[in-house]
Amino acid sequence: MKKIKIAQIGINTNSHSNKIFSSLKKQSDIFEIAGYVLPENERERKKKKAKALSEYKELTLSEALNDPEIEAVTVETDEVFLTKYALLAAENGKHIHMEKPGGIELADFERLISVMKKTGKVFHTGYMYRYNPYIKELMQKVKNGELGKIISVEAQMNCFHPQSVRQWLNAFPGGMMFFLGCHLIDLILQIKGKPEKIISLNKCTGLDVTSKDFGMAVFEYKDGVSFAKTSAAELGGFARRQLVVTGSKATIELKPLEMYEGSGFYTGKTEYTSPDWGNTGESVKCERFDRYDDMMRSFGEYVRGEKKNPYTYDYELELFKTVLKCCEE
Repeated sequence: MKKIKIAQIGINTNSHSNKIFSSLKKQSDIFEIAGYVLPENERERKKKKAKALSEYKELTLSEALNDPEIEAVTVETDEVFLTKYALLAAENGKHIHMEKPGGIELADFERLISVMKKTGKVFHTGYMYRYNPYIKELMQKVKNGELGKIISVEAQMNCFHPQSVRQWLNAFPGGMMFFLGCHLIDLILQIKGKPEKIISLNKCTGLDVTSKDFGMAVFEYKDGVSFAKTSAAELGGFARRQLVVTGSKATIELKPLEMYEGSGFYTGKTEYTSPDWGNTGESVKCERFDRYDDMMRSFGEYVRGEKKNPYTYDYELELFKTVLKCCEE
């Protein structure tokens, strides 16, 4: 099978640009890296991160977008610029993998989706949990009805960021909810669908920052309530990242949602099927995995037409709208 010629546009400050590029390099049976673009003065602003790309050719934006042999791009700029460069790539007929969740303007994201629909190219976003082995298994069980009627989803993604990162969250509406809470919103939306009402509760902890470094959003449905909680000021928060899906037949808790150990990440799972109060469930851990490899491999399969992207243009737009609602004052 012919390799996908691909270029990367941008490197971001606190997200996964270098890991994405490393995954492309690792999967050289799928991708041929044409080079990289450093817009928004990134070469000067991010010299250390840029070194990781330097063995490849630096391209101008025009070279990357106008070369018909470059079929696809990864858009990995800082979040506020994501939609801007994804839209330029869309208008030039590229398949796109874009860091989550997109820029901060809804109208720009709507324009991006409109153009992608016209080109029919793959639009793929960097929601890494979609490719977590236990989350994939969980989603299939939900779909198959194995958990029964879904009562609620509780999702947490916490950590302790240094002051500089927490203050940087001022770049976004909703702060931490926009930056990392979007991952949780994606999971809730997939499992429970569009809520009747969203209550956003994003706050500033006042711990040497002015940003909203603590985020919470409550999703109200006619048959229950789900929530997303994300904090950048929680000691031990990474270990307590979790997803709990409660159904009438079973409850599944994934915790830690991801934890690094040795050669990769693992996820812990506990499944509860007994109504006994003392039921401690059945607990297992998955094999170690690279959180980016399955994501980028799947993107390659979508581009090649080997698999259909399950995340439609309309779903990605609805997700982005929901993220913005969760970030409202």
